[in-house]
Amino acid sequence: MKLRPLGNTGLEVSPLSFGASSLGGVFHGINESDAIRAAHTAIEGGMNFIDVSPYYGHYKAETVLGKALRDIPRDKYILSTKVGRYGKDGVNTWDYSARRATESVYESMERLGIDHIDLINVHDIEFADLQQIVDETLPALVELREKGIVSHVGITDLQLENLQWVIDRVPKGTVETVLNFCHFCLCDDKLTDYLDYFESHGIGIINASPLSMGLLSERGVPAWHPAPQPLVEACARAAAHCKAKGYPIEKLAIQYALTNERIATTLFSSANPDNVKRNLEWASEPIDAQLAQEVQDIIGDQKRVSWKNS
Repeated sequence: MKLRPLGNTGLEVSPLSFGASSLGGVFHGINESDAIRAAHTAIEGGMNFIDVSPYYGHYKAETVLGKALRDIPRDKYILSTKVGRYGKDGVNTWDYSARRATESVYESMERLGIDHIDLINVHDIEFADLQQIVDETLPALVELREKGIVSHVGITDLQLENLQWVIDRVPKGTVETVLNFCHFCLCDDKLTDYLDYFESHGIGIINASPLSMGLLSERGVPAWHPAPQPLVEACARAAAHCKAKGYPIEKLAIQYALTNERIATTLFSSANPDNVKRNLEWASEPIDAQLAQEVQDIIGDQKRVSWKNS
């Protein structure tokens, strides 16, 4: 894959990249050896960016990924993880204090078996007091950046407005990347409204969840999905239309997410090496632009309908 620049970080990343949330068994149980092979398949297939978090599977994703990384040379991947959001046994916990953020970075490095982190993110900032992110969390991470413990600092959230609010209130260069999900996919392209803003600040843009957390899939959404029912139904009609055309909506969704070269990379997650290989193959093929337009027409007035994170 032809690499794309990640803002002004100096990093160049693959357009399709590996989200390791599935390695934590977030959605269902996993086979650990398969999960490790999934990470290896991603790297072997040309994906050089990996994203994870201590929140995924209550540290399990980082732990399993750490086992996978033992067999991969450090210069073969760019690693991103997060601070601020944690949880156990289905109970969410958040701690955006400077002390916990600093502790979390060192704990993540130990689980991952590495001695520095390429990109450290504040996770899902909408659950925090945004002023605390500005005054406490980000300065703690910048201090680690100055010490060389981490190379770059970013923030993540579903709500694009929150990302802008924080960036507007910190010194230029504090935030080097943003990670946003479900806002550049077949059913929602709101991220494009913010590209000029992020680029004007030299910020690299990471897109995630090209299937919109299962909305854009033949299987359909899981019971916990927060999307409004009219959107769920519209996406189900779009998936059926693609199936009738012999073109899985998942394939179209992966391909669509890669069409905007101003977005440095798009993350997808799977603990199944066959799924990783399939997505790589899809990414190498040209998109059926006509079908993509048909899908968006079917989604119609439900396009850009969003929801609150949970």
